[in-house]
Amino acid sequence: MSIAELQRSSVPVLGAQEALNNGCFCLTLDNGALARALDFELAGVQLSELVRERCPYVFAARPVFVEAAQARRMAEVIHAVEAVVALPAYGDQVLGAAPAIARLGAAGPKGVFFGYDFHVGKDRLGLIEINTNAGGAMLNAVLARAQRACCAVMEGMAPTLLDVDAFEERIAAMFVREWDLAVRGRQLASIAIVDDVPEQQYLYPEFLLFQRLFEQHGLRAVIVGPTDLQWRGGVLWAGELAIDLVYNRLTDFYLEESGSAALREAYLQDGVVLTPNPRAHALYADKRNLALFSDRSRMSALGVPDEVQKVLLEHVPHTEVVVAEDAQRLWDARRSLFFKPVAGFGSRAAYRGDKLTKRVWQEILAGDYVAQAFVTPGERKVSGDDAGQAMKFDMRAYTYEGSVMWLAARLYQGQTTNFRTVGGGFAPVYSGSMVGGFGVSSSSGDCGPELGHCSPVGG
Repeated sequence: MSIAELQRSSVPVLGAQEALNNGCFCLTLDNGALARALDFELAGVQLSELVRERCPYVFAARPVFVEAAQARRMAEVIHAVEAVVALPAYGDQVLGAAPAIARLGAAGPKGVFFGYDFHVGKDRLGLIEINTNAGGAMLNAVLARAQRACCAVMEGMAPTLLDVDAFEERIAAMFVREWDLAVRGRQLASIAIVDDVPEQQYLYPEFLLFQRLFEQHGLRAVIVGPTDLQWRGGVLWAGELAIDLVYNRLTDFYLEESGSAALREAYLQDGVVLTPNPRAHALYADKRNLALFSDRSRMSALGVPDEVQKVLLEHVPHTEVVVAEDAQRLWDARRSLFFKPVAGFGSRAAYRGDKLTKRVWQEILAGDYVAQAFVTPGERKVSGDDAGQAMKFDMRAYTYEGSVMWLAARLYQGQTTNFRTVGGGFAPVYSGSMVGGFGVSSSSGDCGPELGHCSPVGG
C-alpha cells in the first residue's frame, strides 16, 4: 500500500500512525550522514567502522510511527510507577526483601537512564519491564542526526537537530544533577564508565560516545572494567585518576561478584557517587515489582490511590512469581505467558511460553522467574510485496526522575529484541505530535496530500 493510497483510504486520523507502520516503506536513515555523525563525534576515531564491525544491526533503516495519545499514555504509566515507588510502605516492603546494600542512598542520586519498555499497538499498551541501566541513548542521538525526511510532512514528524542537541545537553546535566544530589560540596571532575570487559561489549561504541560527551563538558572520563578500579586511601582510583562518579553499566546489580569488590567498598564507604545504584535496581527493575504493579489487592494494602491503581492495572500485564506449587497451572497456561528471570537483562534467559521445552521449564522452576501475560509487540512492515515482510518492535522511554527524555523503538525478529536482525535495531520514533521531552517536533498529525510523494520502495 503506497502512502498515496493510504491517503485515499478511509483510515481515520487517530489510526494514522498505525497505518503508516503498515504502509510507509521509506528509508529515512542516511548511511553517509550516520557515518559522518559517528566520526564527527569522536575526532580521530573511526567509530563508524567500529559500529559496522561490532554491531552492524544496531541501527534500523526505517522509522516507527507512534500516536501522540500513546506517548501520553506511556508518560502516565511512568508517573504512576513513580507514585507507587514514592510510598514509604512500598519502599519498606521491596527494600526489606532486597540485599542490604539496596537500603543505602535514600537521599542521594536517583539513577540515570531508566528505560521503560512498552509493547504498543493501535488499541493496546503494555509495560513489559523497567531497566535501570538502559543502553542506547547516545546511539539514538546519533541516529536522529542521520535522518532524512522523504517529504514535507515527514519533516514535521522527525526529531530535529535542535532536539538532539537539547537531548545531549540534558544527558550531561543529568550526571551533574546526580553529583549535586550526593552533596559533595565541589564540582564534578571525573567519571568512570564501568562495565565488564567494556571493549568486548556489544554497545562499546556507545561508551566512546559518552566519553566524548563528558569530555566536551569539561570532565575527565575513562572507560574501565570493575577490576580496573582500586579503593585506596578513601578514594576510588582508575589508574592514576581519582574517580568522582561511576556511570554504572554493570549487570552485577548488587555488586556481589568478586570483580566488583573495589567498587562495592567505595560505595559502602560513600567514597564514590554510583549511578544507577543497587537501591534503584531494587525499587524499579526487579521484575517481581511488576507482580505488585499488576495486583489490585497488594496495591490497596500499600495505600496506592485508586486513580494510580487504575493506570497500572490497565497497562501492566498480569505478572506473578513462579513458585513450585503453581507449576502445573502455569505450564497449562504457558502459551499465553512470557517467562523472565527476576534479575534478567537484555532478554537473556527469557522465554515465550509457547516455545518452552520440558527441559527449559525445569530450569525456570529451579530459578527465580516471573510469568507475565503475553502482550503482542507492535508490528512494522518493511516491504510492500506480497510477502509483506514485517518486524516486531517495542518502545523504550528513557527517563530521569520520572520525566521522559527520549523515546526510541527497537525493531527485531524472533522471541525478543536481539540486535541480530538484518534491517533491525534502534529505530527513530516519528509522531505527528509528541508530549514534551520526547525530542519530536509538533505538527497536526494529519496526513496531508504531501505524503503522496513518499515512495513505497525507498527514501
